[in-house]
Amino acid sequence: VSSLSEISKVRATIEAVSMELDDPCSYKLGIMVEVPAVALAADQFAKAVDFFSIGSNDLTQYTLAVDRGNDLVGHLFSEFNPGVLSLIQKTIAAASRAGIPVSLCGEMASKPGAIPLLLGLGLRQISASWTYLPEIRELIRHLRIDECEALVARALLETDAEPVHEMC
Repeated sequence: VSSLSEISKVRATIEAVSMELDDPCSYKLGIMVEVPAVALAADQFAKAVDFFSIGSNDLTQYTLAVDRGNDLVGHLFSEFNPGVLSLIQKTIAAASRAGIPVSLCGEMASKPGAIPLLLGLGLRQISASWTYLPEIRELIRHLRIDECEALVARALLETDAEPVHEMC
């Protein structure tokens, strides 16, 4: 999704199909936040949907203009980049203001080093590979939100991903 008009068209189609049913259905409509334009306008998008899911892989790739599969530039791909973190923060804050749920999926959700950042950014739901869940659960039990928020404050002052990655 990259425009509000896409959401309007999908909602109109769902409602039209639902009206054709003997028992019209209720539904929740959400979007994947995967492009910077949506994250930057997250307040407007949050008014149009019932939930957000942040796609960390695509959001990182599109924000940094780096193809992680390209051997020449793949090393520049990092979810720990302060610009990426700022977009995630804006999305979470917009969802909170609108009172809609927000989750995050993608490789970032399975990286234990990213968990303190995500908690500090205000995220409370992730979609991670089941193989990482025991480790992530155990990590979360030992973290304090105020310390995670302080980590985020320091991370957002950086200009590169490497110092942020080292902090985590």
